[in-house]
Amino acid sequence: MNDTTDFTVGSIPKKMIRFMMPVLGALVLQAMYGAVDLLVVGRFGSTAGLSAVSTGSSILNLVTFVITGLAMGVTVSIGHFLGERHPEKISGLLGATIALFAVIAVVLCVIMVGFARPIAQLMQAPAEALDLTVQYIRICGAGIYFIVAYNVIAAIFRGFGDSQTPMKFVFVACLVNVFGDLFLVAGLHMNVAGAAIATVTAQAISVVIGIIMMKHKNLPFTFQKKMIRFNAETRRILQIGFPLALQELLTQISFLALCAFVNRLGLEASSGYGVACKIVSFIMLVPTSLMQSMSSFVSQNVSAGRQDRVRQAMHFGIGLGMSIGIVIVALIWLKGDIVSALFTTDQTVIANSWSYLKGFSPEAIVTAVMFSYNGYYNGRDKSLFVMVSGILQTFLVRLPFAYMQSIRPHADLMHIGMAAPLATMFGICLCLGYDLHLKHKE
Repeated sequence: MNDTTDFTVGSIPKKMIRFMMPVLGALVLQAMYGAVDLLVVGRFGSTAGLSAVSTGSSILNLVTFVITGLAMGVTVSIGHFLGERHPEKISGLLGATIALFAVIAVVLCVIMVGFARPIAQLMQAPAEALDLTVQYIRICGAGIYFIVAYNVIAAIFRGFGDSQTPMKFVFVACLVNVFGDLFLVAGLHMNVAGAAIATVTAQAISVVIGIIMMKHKNLPFTFQKKMIRFNAETRRILQIGFPLALQELLTQISFLALCAFVNRLGLEASSGYGVACKIVSFIMLVPTSLMQSMSSFVSQNVSAGRQDRVRQAMHFGIGLGMSIGIVIVALIWLKGDIVSALFTTDQTVIANSWSYLKGFSPEAIVTAVMFSYNGYYNGRDKSLFVMVSGILQTFLVRLPFAYMQSIRPHADLMHIGMAAPLATMFGICLCLGYDLHLKHKE
């Protein structure tokens, strides 16, 4: 490790921000895939296509977040090996990683391609948008191998403390997606199919570039094809990553259920919610980048015995995230309609989107606290608690509250949007309690 990627020495704020900014940049670019799809379809497609991309993107987000959660096991494991000064163990870890995620990609492809229609029906996609939703899910399912591969490659680089390289290859892919959307949707009028094809093509290019960069990287270990197999490191990856993947699965299922609740309110509400969700996906990037950065930072310092730096990093992350969250809340309440109007010209859809954003907005602040704690616990191999906390938030607060609001007479998206920050505040209480438990135990 060089001084830049060694998190056990040096200024904590400086090193965390230097690592976090490329992570945030890569997440912003990755989120633009779906946002550009929605924007171009909203401008050059149809309202039904807008709803289809919204619902289909929710499915794709579920898969992406689950893969990211599982890949966190790779990032944290690499951080531990580097902190312990045993980089030679990483080759076996990467062999297990490739074997495990190859199997996962095949299973996901079969599910998304073969069961696209039942999935769309389960999501209660509006009748006018059902066939288009099925089309979007199938095309993205066929290209799921590239989506899985990208997230695994990015996890490996971040495990080495390198957050800049993933941002570079996803930047190129984002440009490809933008031009692909404009050519296929605006130019050839392929509507939803064009948006899905552009997304998959962009992900494929990001994987190719990522592999090329990895081959030219001076990595502190040797790797051969014969190492690609299930081994003892498979258990390590699953032990850390599986609870996170399960938590993400259940959390995203709750958002899919929320999407289904909203879909019952009609096509315009469904489209407005879809626009709001794309804006929300950008809002959540700051706390998500904090969590990923925190996990890498904490894993190295825990393995190196630098417990003092671990706590300082968590407190810095909370303060930074909350400061940014306050600014985001102010922007939503003052200019939320203008941001929503970037995706569509339908005034009813814009009004529905802004209504949901107002209810959701406190999440920008409280999630900064929650995700900083999650990153801290992930880096300490306490991902089981993160999973349990996520499950309790989902099934005790978020889903029940959202459902009750959706069946009220004259239900509105603002009250449905409040389910997220309420659930997160409950999760923060759980984190504080668990933190007190760990302090007492230590």
